[in-house]
Amino acid sequence: MSSASPPSAAGPQRLQKLIAAAGICSRRRAEELLQAGRVQVNGHTAHLGDRADPNADDIRLDGQPLRAKAPPLVLLLNKPVGVVSSCRDPEGRPTVLDLLPPELAQGQGLHPVGRLDAASRGALLLSNDGALTLRLTHPRYEHRKRYRVWVQGEPTTETLGRWRAGVPLDGRPSLPVELRRLGHGRGNTQLELVLREGRNRQIRRTAELLGHPVLDLQRTAIGAIDLGALPEGRWRRLDPREWEPQPPWP
Repeated sequence: MSSASPPSAAGPQRLQKLIAAAGICSRRRAEELLQAGRVQVNGHTAHLGDRADPNADDIRLDGQPLRAKAPPLVLLLNKPVGVVSSCRDPEGRPTVLDLLPPELAQGQGLHPVGRLDAASRGALLLSNDGALTLRLTHPRYEHRKRYRVWVQGEPTTETLGRWRAGVPLDGRPSLPVELRRLGHGRGNTQLELVLREGRNRQIRRTAELLGHPVLDLQRTAIGAIDLGALPEGRWRRLDPREWEPQPPWP
């Protein structure tokens, strides 16, 4: 078996288990691949129920060696305005993967964790681990995200109070928001907000409803992961201690 094979305990195992362990797909999908004749062991087409030893047998999917699942990887990116938070864009706009070196942008399975619309900038996480992505984005964890926002005009104390209480969107209530005024200039106001949910364009839509459209939106922190001095358009690799499922991640 090639040295690129997924590590495992010695001895034969069911092929669908080995394929799933390589991070390619679920076991159910692996069973479908076997039924479709797309898996080969030592040059022969494998069948559902077959076993193989990843340390001794040559296991291939569509002719390509079954490779070990890449170790979990998380990057913090300072996304500029105009860059799309996706792996590819049908309109041909630059994506977050275009900001990474080729060895990370290709073949690592990196994808954005959550979203930041093209008109917004700031902190965005990228990961190659689906379970980790779920843990960092699922609403039940209520991960706090901090933003600095310039809005048009000067909201009154009453208006800011409404925002703090949570403005309903799409007929559904919103969670309360931590909000403070940072300053103002030329008739506009800078605010800092901390949200515990991530509804589509939530800050922009709320500001519009309150009569103070957003002029600039920057996400400065996700949980305890702070953008800090990371320059716009640059990225850094996060240490596992920054994202493991312990505080700041519930």
